[in-house]
Amino acid sequence: MAKLSITVNGARREVDVSPDTPLLYVLRDDLKINGPKFGCGLAQCGACTVIVNGAAVRSCVTPVNQVKGNVRTLEGIGTEKAPHPVQRAFIEEQAAACGYCTNGWVMNAVALLEKTPNASEAQIRDRLSGVKCRCGTHMSILRAIRKAGKTMA
Repeated sequence: MAKLSITVNGARREVDVSPDTPLLYVLRDDLKINGPKFGCGLAQCGACTVIVNGAAVRSCVTPVNQVKGNVRTLEGIGTEKAPHPVQRAFIEEQAAACGYCTNGWVMNAVALLEKTPNASEAQIRDRLSGVKCRCGTHMSILRAIRKAGKTMA
């Protein structure tokens, strides 16, 4: 075990964990942040996605000691009263069914649209190609992301 310092959603936090502990476990178990989900544990489904320094990162395979900079989770991109444009578009387009994978879609979309608000359909599809949904809401999700991009542009 080691005392590590990590910045999450703008707040510096101290954790006492093994340095190779996956970031996802630190977020959920130690810091009680529940946006990122455990899906596959192999970085293949996207449910665990967080944003580190502007890039979408699969937290299930990222050791906490390799994280440098600010980690943004679903809880850190908007609030209930002031949701992020991507969150607002997901609500308006009813783009979630069971909701388990929603964290992955939203966080990947935020990372893309904050850098490229006018992302093309191909860019959106490419960025989201690794996120899995078993409920079949893909078309609603794509509509929501295009809508959010227009708002953010």
